[in-house]
Amino acid sequence: MTTSDTIDAIAASAGTGMAARDDIPATIPELVRRAAQRYGDRIAIQEDGLRLSYAALDASRIQAARALMALGVQPGDRVAMWAPNFSEWIIAALATHSVGAALVPLNTRMKGVEAGAVLADSGARLLFCVDDFLGESYPQMLAPHRPAMLERLVILRPGHGRAAADGELPWEAFLALAQQVDMAAFAEREATVRGDMPMDIMFTSGTTGRPKGVVTAHVQNLRAVDGWAAITGVQAGDRYLIVNPFFHTFGYKAGWLAALSRGATVLPHLVFDAEAVMTRVENERITVLPGPPTLYQTLLNAPRLREFDLSSLRIAVTGASAIAPALIQRMRSELGFDTIITGYGLTESCGFATLTRAGDDADTVAATSGRAMPGIEIRCVDAQGQPVATGEPGEVLVRGYNVMQGYFSLPEATAEAIDADGWLHTGDVGTLDTRGYLRITDRIKDMFIVGGFNCYPAEVEKLLVAHPAVAQVAVVGMPHDRLGEVGRAYVVLRHGARVDADTLIGWARRQMANYKVPREIVFVPTLPVSAAGKVLKYQLRES
Repeated sequence: MTTSDTIDAIAASAGTGMAARDDIPATIPELVRRAAQRYGDRIAIQEDGLRLSYAALDASRIQAARALMALGVQPGDRVAMWAPNFSEWIIAALATHSVGAALVPLNTRMKGVEAGAVLADSGARLLFCVDDFLGESYPQMLAPHRPAMLERLVILRPGHGRAAADGELPWEAFLALAQQVDMAAFAEREATVRGDMPMDIMFTSGTTGRPKGVVTAHVQNLRAVDGWAAITGVQAGDRYLIVNPFFHTFGYKAGWLAALSRGATVLPHLVFDAEAVMTRVENERITVLPGPPTLYQTLLNAPRLREFDLSSLRIAVTGASAIAPALIQRMRSELGFDTIITGYGLTESCGFATLTRAGDDADTVAATSGRAMPGIEIRCVDAQGQPVATGEPGEVLVRGYNVMQGYFSLPEATAEAIDADGWLHTGDVGTLDTRGYLRITDRIKDMFIVGGFNCYPAEVEKLLVAHPAVAQVAVVGMPHDRLGEVGRAYVVLRHGARVDADTLIGWARRQMANYKVPREIVFVPTLPVSAAGKVLKYQLRES
């Protein structure tokens, strides 16, 4: 099957179980058109002196879409994006959606060989990228690994001192190409974009093998975004600081797309730095600040925390299996959040599956990932695929409109992930309580066995992070002559706190079963994390 055949087959299957409510747009261009009509002069994106209204954003994405058409981009083509969080990312993405192409976001931490592999696997014809980010030139890194099918690079923000190479086009020159395509031709193309067409192909992290491209459609993403925004309470007038990278569903779909769906203002943030974030919260009166638990822990641990006015903060959204109730309480008391939501989702489910609800107590917000969003089902099953009893651990399965259409050009991998009844097998281990609230206990592959007992690192991490001196912790398994495997904990202490390894291990023995107690404690200044804030445990195992 060719790549275009794959796109067609996936699109044909996309209608099942994805009926949207009447008031939810079916496509991204429809969403932006409606937002421009409804919010007009409200600011959609604000950064570095730029204040782009909703009406201006609509005009900008139309101009960029016409430029894409001038370059020959067709419905079903793949257009890649390799850039950090800024306004051009959003405009180029919306333009890609508006001409019926599928967006392929690339991780900004990738090196040239990794980016080249994803571009080759996706069959992307065009790449939006930057010339200089964190000291790296993406075009130069890619050059030795550039696949033949990649026809053009559009440089969103050119660097200094490097002449454009063959096949490269600066952003302003790219936009000028819009003059070659009239509005009637654009309107005709935009009208062909359907809700069941692939909106994006997001490649998994590849921590357990070669990255796979996850294909999802417009309408399922917009239904999920609408549900997420309704539950979290994001609304018109909110000022949403997006630290989570745009290449990740958290910064993209639960980020700027959710903000635009509600008339909020998007404030992109390039690289997380505690003082820089607190400065922006104070100066720009930020109301919404989602992120991984490490973001909030770092803010709370910042020596100058009390010097900043963070009183504008209203909504926090996070997600992880190891959150201490004390963190939730401190986020309310010291950072000032009124609403704190935790959730669970994965790339294969459009990034959405469960959420806690406003009013849930700190223990529920910390210990669970909430309950299923409307239209989504969750179950936990044993090795034979049978549902386990309430409170018993099993693999987490997800079913509903949010489940991906498939892995791009990988029908066998798709069949392994989604069973005949439509359940997505996540590879995560979790429990469901009597309320239907999900508690993720670990990844199946992260589990290690101590003397015959299954040990889930996330459970141990949650217990350890309750110690008053501990800010962050990551637990991995390591070989042991007698027990087979035991735990090693990498610990980041809270600012000004002190505790030695023996004392912490002794405390742990009083908090958990002996087989769960780490046999070794390693104190580190920081934990290695991905650009999305996820702890990179493979680096800890290799250290």
